[in-house]
Amino acid sequence: MAAGRIPLVLLACGSFNPITNQHMRLFELARDHMHSTGNYQVVKGIVSPVSDGYGKQGLVSAEHRNAMAKLALQTSDWITIDEWESDQPDWTETVVTMRCGTIRSNNCVTHLNERRSGPSPQLKLLCGADFLEGFRVPGMWRPEDLEELAGAYGLVCVSRGGLQPERAAHESDALWRHRRNVFLVREWVHNEASATEVRRALRRGLSAKYLLPDDVIDYIGRHALYTDASESKNQGTPLRPLAKQYQPGGTGGSLA
Repeated sequence: MAAGRIPLVLLACGSFNPITNQHMRLFELARDHMHSTGNYQVVKGIVSPVSDGYGKQGLVSAEHRNAMAKLALQTSDWITIDEWESDQPDWTETVVTMRCGTIRSNNCVTHLNERRSGPSPQLKLLCGADFLEGFRVPGMWRPEDLEELAGAYGLVCVSRGGLQPERAAHESDALWRHRRNVFLVREWVHNEASATEVRRALRRGLSAKYLLPDDVIDYIGRHALYTDASESKNQGTPLRPLAKQYQPGGTGGSLA
């Protein structure tokens, strides 16, 4: 590790339904950007799939999503999957996942640095610009959650297609207050592929080659995933963050 640099772990929460080449590309873009600041050394990337309790339409079981992520990440020497969030019976707020991830990340970085002293490790949330758009939806996030996420941890947000994170970051008072802890990464090589479009192609019997790792495509075929039947799962069901937020005494929520 370069002397004086802060060891950094990037954690991405999401459905990963299925994990795509673009998901993994976000990590590479974010690592390059954080290294270019001269202040950080990215030591680990973590994929944290959401639990089945999220309730999103077309969400296949965490068992399958985790298996596909493991296959996809076989080619990476620094990105791994953490199954803690997906193992929870209910949807988990992003800030809660970050708190739990801090403990495991510290253990990882402590192991890497066990023979040297240096700056304390940091954990930041990695996301795409579509994630930041959720901050602009009234009532979607509890103010204290967003404050903790931006202030205590920080975000590394990568532009995605036509979505640019600058406006969402500008319009959020919490992100503005902690703007030095919010890193906006521009992706110049645009890739419009999304997991939604990939699932649509798979349902129609079209090729997903070069959008997904070959091992993931083979897994989907073996298990007959992403059919018309699977896409209708949870149809008409409100996302768990919204349902939880509007329950009496609900904790509110943030989208994973």
